[in-house]
Amino acid sequence: MGAMFRSEEMALCQMFIQPEAAYTSVSELGETGAVQFRDLNAEVNIFQRKFVNEVRRCDEMERKLRYIEAEVKKDNVSIPDLPIQDAPRAPNPREIIDLEAHLEKTENEILELSQNAVNLKSNFLELTELRQVLEKTQGFFADQDSLNMDSMKSNLIGDESGAAAQQAGAGRLGFIAGVIQRERIPGFERMLWRISRGNVFLRQAELDHALEDPSTGNPLYKTVFVAFFQGEQLKSRIKKVCSGYHASLYPCPSAHEEREDMLKGVRTRLEDLNLVLNQTQDHRQRVLVSVAKELPTWSVMVCKMKAIYHTLNLFNMDVTKKCLIGECWVPVLDLQVVQKALSDGSAAVGSTIPSFLNVIETNEQPPTFNRTNKFTRGFQNLIDAYGVASYRECNPALYTIITFPFLFAIMFGDLGHGVIMALFGAWMVIWEEKLANKKAGEIWNIFFGGRYIILLMGLFSMYTGFVYNDIFSKAMNIFGSRWRINYNTSTIMRNTDLTLDPANEDYDEDIYPLGLDPTWMLATNKIIFLNSYKMKLSIIFGVVHMIFGVCMSVVNFNHFRRRASILLEFLPQVVFLILLFLYMVFMMFFKWINYGYKGAPFIQRAGCAPSVLIMFINMMLFKEGSPLDHCEELMFDGQSMLQMIFVVIGVICIPVMLLGKPLYIMTQRKNKGHAGHNGDINQGMEMSPEPEEPKTSTEAPSGGAHGHDDEPMSEIFIHQAIHTIEYVLSTISHTASYLRLWALSLAHAQLSEVLWNMVMTMGLKHDSYVGAVMLFFIFGFWALATLAILVMMEGLSAFLHTLRLHWVEFMSKFYEGLGFLFQPFSFRAILTADEDA
Repeated sequence: MGAMFRSEEMALCQMFIQPEAAYTSVSELGETGAVQFRDLNAEVNIFQRKFVNEVRRCDEMERKLRYIEAEVKKDNVSIPDLPIQDAPRAPNPREIIDLEAHLEKTENEILELSQNAVNLKSNFLELTELRQVLEKTQGFFADQDSLNMDSMKSNLIGDESGAAAQQAGAGRLGFIAGVIQRERIPGFERMLWRISRGNVFLRQAELDHALEDPSTGNPLYKTVFVAFFQGEQLKSRIKKVCSGYHASLYPCPSAHEEREDMLKGVRTRLEDLNLVLNQTQDHRQRVLVSVAKELPTWSVMVCKMKAIYHTLNLFNMDVTKKCLIGECWVPVLDLQVVQKALSDGSAAVGSTIPSFLNVIETNEQPPTFNRTNKFTRGFQNLIDAYGVASYRECNPALYTIITFPFLFAIMFGDLGHGVIMALFGAWMVIWEEKLANKKAGEIWNIFFGGRYIILLMGLFSMYTGFVYNDIFSKAMNIFGSRWRINYNTSTIMRNTDLTLDPANEDYDEDIYPLGLDPTWMLATNKIIFLNSYKMKLSIIFGVVHMIFGVCMSVVNFNHFRRRASILLEFLPQVVFLILLFLYMVFMMFFKWINYGYKGAPFIQRAGCAPSVLIMFINMMLFKEGSPLDHCEELMFDGQSMLQMIFVVIGVICIPVMLLGKPLYIMTQRKNKGHAGHNGDINQGMEMSPEPEEPKTSTEAPSGGAHGHDDEPMSEIFIHQAIHTIEYVLSTISHTASYLRLWALSLAHAQLSEVLWNMVMTMGLKHDSYVGAVMLFFIFGFWALATLAILVMMEGLSAFLHTLRLHWVEFMSKFYEGLGFLFQPFSFRAILTADEDA
């Protein structure tokens, strides 16, 4: 957890690598994932860099891999998953040549197999269509032979002369047979009618089964047709129409015996061709299965190789062309790891000149790197979604681990709903290794990435639900209620509502051990009591949360040596917040402890207590409140004077926040003799008077988001005025914003109670067998509504409100979030991004 307190210290390094060891050295750095390279060739076109040809070779290999993968998936061959931890290392130069040759051979083999398969399938398709033409035309010609001259006349389209009819009856009609796609038949018929003026007789029959396209494998729905005509001129026209509609024409003898002989020959050829097709498909399947086993390994190797050459293009060549120079950001704790990776890269190729790493000084703002694990990563992502922390700035993620699920649980407090959420989170945590490889979409990835957040939210909700004594809107009588009824039986029978008064000994002297007494759930004034209880809890936790956020600014001020800001910014801010709002919280506890019923333990006063809210309003307005009936105006002697002092001191803090820091900066500039020149002023204007040590690359930058060295005084005054106004107004608005804890908690409890009373009670009030059957279905609907509405929708609502409380109300007190992420050259990150894509 100590590493999460603030981002890690970074160093800007310069590495010198021999060209023969560059590939292996960068490969080793990619495996460590501890280096973020800078582009030293930003002004050079990407197509003019040194390793552009190697990148093109990788692109070509990726193209071949995509083609091979498409062919494998086309034949429904499964590709085994390759876990990232089992991924092979980047290939060495000799292995690159072998891999390139192997991919070329594999691609050519699959291309040849595919082309052969297409040719065989094309022949098979033609023979199948010919067989269908021969089989379907048998019926057409049988009908023709059975018809006499008169029936033939009636079937001819259009008006024919008697001589033409006599010739048709004599059997001198010509015909063309073929196959055409089914959707083109209507247009085909119309076109034949137009070109022949109705002198074509068309017979057609749809194929019983769909055919397969040889190239794509898509189904083809076709129709067999025979067009009868007279004359060679009409024959040529019909052939042109068939060509235009992409109809396949096949020879069909007019004699029955010839058709039978031809059909037998076609069937024999189809059987032989089908055997060859099966053998070809089996061979193709064996080749693709063997290729599919190696495909993930090849893809990883090519991906790593391409990433290495892309990274080498960021290096610069020295003037002697004998050394590659690169610059990179490295966490200080990983400097030895990076040096070892460079040594291993040089040793892998037997380089006699070692590569070395130099730490250089810089004034640039380093990237922000927070080292996380699988537990803390989700919470860090919540913070980074708002804004990446400035370099070495205090990291709120460490405290969010506790405060986020706790504030969520205040709004989601229900023991039953908390158990459901905790079980879901625990399931993802226990089976995380198995579920990590599951590909179920972006929503699942979000849930799985936040599995530890969900688990903690469920556990904290179970605790707050236990404190609220609320489980699916029902109460638990674990410790026994401390309320008792002292009425006689006749009084109880005559009255539907009874008043229990602690002053009349209706309450035991000892209090309920933990949480709410279960009797409150039966009281008619339950809402009034819970409103007051949860509203005060919201204010208490909100003020404490904000004060903690203001106190965290001291850590930043001290680390960046802005100790004057502790006196001029932090101190007036925290005093303003404590004297006004923490005082209000104190009065809530004082009221709880000091007021109660007569005879209660530790109670000093009995009767009606003043309203804390009215008292706070009168305090801010310097107004004497008029006491209500039997209610006191103040809670203790001297309270009015004390409140006036608090308000006056709080008001005095405002000009200190407004003018303190600008006047201090102005004084520092005058003392240094640079009143008219701001360019040479460094962070010392906000530092303590002691001299600052020379800055190295491993120290926090003195400027960046925290300094005002280049700002004129007018902008500093304006900036401080905006900051002061924002802070003073936000103390009021942010305190009121924490009331969402009360509002959502009340809404969640009421929704749960309404769902129970309007749904579940319908099945419980029946005492017959019908009621048991109804209860079965009613329980299913109630459970579904509970999961959908109360757990998922209400849970999402509470999550978003908790996120807002942290981003706005808490982090705005100390967090700037003006940094940029450390994005190292890491093979693991590259492969993970490719899987997500």
